[in-house]
Amino acid sequence: MNRSEAFASVALAVPFLAGSTAAPAGPGGEELFRFTDAEVVESSGLVVDGPLLGGGLVLTVNDSGDEARVFAVDPATGDTVGTTTFEPTDGSDVDDVEALAPAGPGRVWVADIGDNARSRDEVRLYEVPVGRGERSVEAEPLTVSYPDGAHDAESLVRHPRTGRLAIVTKDVLGGTVHALPRGAGPGDEVVTEPLGGVLGLATDAALWPDGRHLLVRGYGGARGYTWPGLEPVGDLPLPRQRQGEGLAVSGDGRVLVSSEGLRQPVLAVAVPPPLRAVLEGRRAADPGAPEPPPAARPEGAEPGPWSWAGGALVVAVVGLAGWALVRRPRGA
Repeated sequence: MNRSEAFASVALAVPFLAGSTAAPAGPGGEELFRFTDAEVVESSGLVVDGPLLGGGLVLTVNDSGDEARVFAVDPATGDTVGTTTFEPTDGSDVDDVEALAPAGPGRVWVADIGDNARSRDEVRLYEVPVGRGERSVEAEPLTVSYPDGAHDAESLVRHPRTGRLAIVTKDVLGGTVHALPRGAGPGDEVVTEPLGGVLGLATDAALWPDGRHLLVRGYGGARGYTWPGLEPVGDLPLPRQRQGEGLAVSGDGRVLVSSEGLRQPVLAVAVPPPLRAVLEGRRAADPGAPEPPPAARPEGAEPGPWSWAGGALVVAVVGLAGWALVRRPRGA
């Protein structure tokens, strides 16, 4: 391993260490339900299909390592009431499913877009049917590549009016929204168009029901942006979670979040009134406004000793690696 390869290996480890030390954010949200299914262990993507309080379903997928499947959950009970297992029509493997996006009533886009090592030349999206009951289907991939090389990503959104898809990359210093060409669908091979930057370490995203704003979440908080201009309009503090991953917005504007872990709750998050006014179009965003500062921590929510220890570990790992690379003889 040469010096550049060693440094790259260290750099790849930093996002995971940084993610584990994210500062606590907002107060606890309202618990809507808990996943009761022992097979739902790493809820990463989250979508609401239908009216949340009127017979609709909450859809989720596990993080990497699971089968190619989508769970349909009854929000009234937390029970899994349907599972869709899909198989790519070209016989390829499903590598790292990380996100979901709505595809219309009874359908969902599944995003096989995870790439921790930044080594995949292409990632894939699949449109599959969902609902109550068990089903196994074949799904033709929509193959996607980025114009500037490989990216790790955990967020997929679909515009509710135009149907245009976009991926949000997961980068430490700031993610990028990559839009797919308009009309892209199963069987196509496309290259994305970068639209602009958003917060770093993005673990999920969702468009507001009218398609005029985007919410992007990280481990400790979320931020709202105009769409497609990506001007920041406000911060959304999120409750403490084991490892916050999923984000969804219901048709009536309720914001839901999920976390990895067994039998974790799905929480409804209160949107601050100024931000909700912007999202609902009752107050226009100021395009010239500076990016809002991170949300203030609530009283009593200072990072605990493990958060500080984790931060110190990040610094120590990077520092030691840099020292070792500098001290290592050039011929080694």
